[in-house]
Amino acid sequence: MQNNKAFQRIYTHLEAVTKATVTVRAQGASNDELAVVGDRLAQVVKINGEHVTLQVFSGTEGLATDAEVVFTGRVPGLKVGEDLSGRFFDAYGRPIDGGAETDGQWREIGGPSVNPMKRKQPSQLIPTGIAGIDLNNTLVSGQKIPFFADPDQPYNQVMCLVALRAQVDKIILGGMGLTNDDYLFFKKSFENAGALDKIICFVNTTEQPPVERLLVPDMALTAAEYFAVDKNEKVLVLLTDMTLYADALSIVSNRMDQIPSKDSMPGSLYSDLAKIYEKAAELPGGGSITILAVTTLSGGDITHAIPDNTGYITEGQLFLRTDSDVNKVIVDPFRSLSRLKQLVIGKQTREDHPQVMNAAVRLYADAANAKTKLENGFELSDYDERALAFAKDYSANLLAIDINIDTTQMLDRLWEMFAKYFTPTEVAVKQQLMEKYWPGKK
Repeated sequence: MQNNKAFQRIYTHLEAVTKATVTVRAQGASNDELAVVGDRLAQVVKINGEHVTLQVFSGTEGLATDAEVVFTGRVPGLKVGEDLSGRFFDAYGRPIDGGAETDGQWREIGGPSVNPMKRKQPSQLIPTGIAGIDLNNTLVSGQKIPFFADPDQPYNQVMCLVALRAQVDKIILGGMGLTNDDYLFFKKSFENAGALDKIICFVNTTEQPPVERLLVPDMALTAAEYFAVDKNEKVLVLLTDMTLYADALSIVSNRMDQIPSKDSMPGSLYSDLAKIYEKAAELPGGGSITILAVTTLSGGDITHAIPDNTGYITEGQLFLRTDSDVNKVIVDPFRSLSRLKQLVIGKQTREDHPQVMNAAVRLYADAANAKTKLENGFELSDYDERALAFAKDYSANLLAIDINIDTTQMLDRLWEMFAKYFTPTEVAVKQQLMEKYWPGKK
C-alpha cells in the first residue's frame, strides 16, 4: 500500500525481513537512496523490478511487517564547507561534539574517484617526524599506504602522532569501530595540542551498529575532496581500522545470503577497498588527497583477504613491531615499503638521504644475522658485536615512534651512529658524501 502524504513515497507492507534487510514493493526508488523503516535509517541496496531491498543500519530486530517505509529521495551526503574544521561527526555526518549543525554545500558521498587524466604524478614530501616513515618509507602527497599492525599494537596512537605532526593543510580522521577510550583519546589529544582548526573527524564507535562503518570512509573522503579540489589544499586522510570496515562488509554480505569468497569476505572486497583508496590523488591545482590507513592483522597473517587485497591496491605498507631489544614500538625497516619514496628522497630531502637510508638498513640486516648466530650458539665477531650495538641505538633513537625530529636531524643522527660503531669502509657510502658528512670531516 502506498500513501502520498506531503509528496513522500510511503509504504506500509514489508514483503520480506532478514537480519539486516527488508524488502518492499515500491516504485521510483534509486540505488543507494536513503529511507526510514519505522524509526530506523536504511539504504537501498538492491532493486529487482518493483521489489526494493533496503539495508537497515541498526538491524531489523523487532520490526513489524506493517512498519512504514518512507523514501527520502536522497542518497547519503554531507554539507561541505569551512564549518567542518575542528568538528567531530558520526557516520551520517551529524555533529557529536555538542556543536551546532554545520552549514555548507550538500554533496553526495561515494562518488567516483578523480579522472586519471586530471592527476599529477605524486611529487611532494609529507614529513611526519617519525623516522620509520620519513627516513625509510617517505610519505608522498597523493599516495595511498596502509599501516599493517597486530591488534595489540598502538596504531591509533601512531595515527594521532601523524595527525599532529604531518605538515599538511587538513587532517581528516575516519574512525571505524573505535572504543570510547580511543575516541576520547583522539579528541583530547587534538584539543590539547590546539590543532582542531585543521582536523575533522568522522567516528563510529563499538557501541554503534557495525554496518554504519561503511559510511565513514566516504564521509571522510567527501570532506577531503572539498578541501583538495575546491580549496587546493593538501589533505591527509587517516582511516582506522579498515579491517573493521571489511568485517562490516562481510556482515552485510552474509545477512543478504551472498556466497562468501576467501576468508568469509564478500567477492566485491577488492573493488570495495579500491573505490576508497583510489580517491588518493595529486591534483593540477595544487591540492592533494593522501590516504594513510590501518589494517589490523589476525595473528600476523599477511595472506588474509583483507591485507592481501589491500597490498594490490596501495603503494606500499608500513609495519608496526615491538622491538624486544629496546622495548619500543618501531616502524619495521624490513617489512615496510613506500613505492613512491624515490620521487622525493634526495630531491626534496638532503642529497645523502638515499645512500644513508640504504646503508643503515643493510647494517641493521647484518645485526639481524648476528642475532641469529647468537641464538644458535655461534661465536660473534667484533663486527657482529658492533652491528648489534648499532641496531639497538638505531631502533631506540631513530626507528621508535616516540622520536620526533626532522629529516635533516635524522640523517645527522645516522652519520653519528655510523662513526660510533663502524669504519667508513664498512658503511660503504659514496666517497664524496663521506667526505662531506662523516663526523669530523666537515
